Amino acid sequence: MTNTTHNPRIRIGIIGCGEVAQINHFPSLKFLEDIFEVIAISDVSAVVLERLGNLHQVKHRCLEYRDLLALPEVDAVLISTPNAYHTEQTLAALEHGKHVLVEKPMSMTLADSDAIIAAQAKTGLTVQVGYMRRHATAFKEAVARVKMLKGIQLARVHDVLGFNHLMVQNTSKVIRGDDVPESAISDLNRLNQQKLHEVLGDAPPEIYSSYNLLLGLSTHDISAMRELLGMPKRVLYAAQRFNGLFISAAFDYGDFICQFETGIDGVARFDCHLEVYAANQTLRVEYNTPYVRYLATRLTVISGADNSDIKLETVQPAFEDNFTNQWQAFYESVTTGNPPKTSPADYRHDLEIFNSMLEHLQKP
Repeated sequence: MTNTTHNPRIRIGIIGCGEVAQINHFPSLKFLEDIFEVIAISDVSAVVLERLGNLHQVKHRCLEYRDLLALPEVDAVLISTPNAYHTEQTLAALEHGKHVLVEKPMSMTLADSDAIIAAQAKTGLTVQVGYMRRHATAFKEAVARVKMLKGIQLARVHDVLGFNHLMVQNTSKVIRGDDVPESAISDLNRLNQQKLHEVLGDAPPEIYSSYNLLLGLSTHDISAMRELLGMPKRVLYAAQRFNGLFISAAFDYGDFICQFETGIDGVARFDCHLEVYAANQTLRVEYNTPYVRYLATRLTVISGADNSDIKLETVQPAFEDNFTNQWQAFYESVTTGNPPKTSPADYRHDLEIFNSMLEHLQKP
């Protein structure tokens, strides 16, 4: 555990310096510079390391992530590399005694999740999965209010948005390197296919595409659904269309059904919300793109009863960044030893749901 008595700031090493690290994590850590200090970065691009390191005045710059982990002054790491590397790098960080904030998905297989869960339990270090949506003030308020609802009748999870570059290209300047070795690209592709094959075997390409969508975008949605409503009893159906880029499903919660729908297209918009319908009240949590910072998450509550006026309430902080909230939660876990709510064991439930969905997705 970091000794905050003598060193109040947690010293961070960032492994993987792509879009999400540059657009979201660096600004959040800078905003929280009273409790965090970025002292090391690692990336496969020397161009990115030099330009980003100069921009943020980062002392240590490592092409090999294990060199970063070997630095004794690094207290914790952010892992924001491609999905296939998350397990390997999380386990290595724990072996080196570093706390970890790992971007979703924490792992691609149940076996890898179990390995991280075991390693975290053995070391006692903090491992937090990067579900920033669950740290939004409006979402946390929705979780509290759902617990007081009586007679939920229907729930809905909806997330349809344009490809990330459509949001990024006009709002952010991202440093990119054209010097990534071909060997690094081929190694990543090989490992990614290996992990996917462990889960999917010889499934058709559209199922591979669906699983990638579940691991990427849908981890946010399913994770938030679980905190809001709990674990579903079962998956009633799941289907994919348009080569796996659109998925719909229905989750059985006993007294009610939760409808799930997601997809990615070429329209530059972010249409994401969760809704819970009860007898006399409806709760709706709406998210904005995280690539434009300080677009707050909004909770809308519609209340009414027989022969009464309808009341509309909006709960929304004036300005808020969910990534910053996430880092504050990480600091609390590291300094107190309290486990984060987005723990490795919590993440594993997403993979359990995805596996149940796959049983339906692979049916003709």
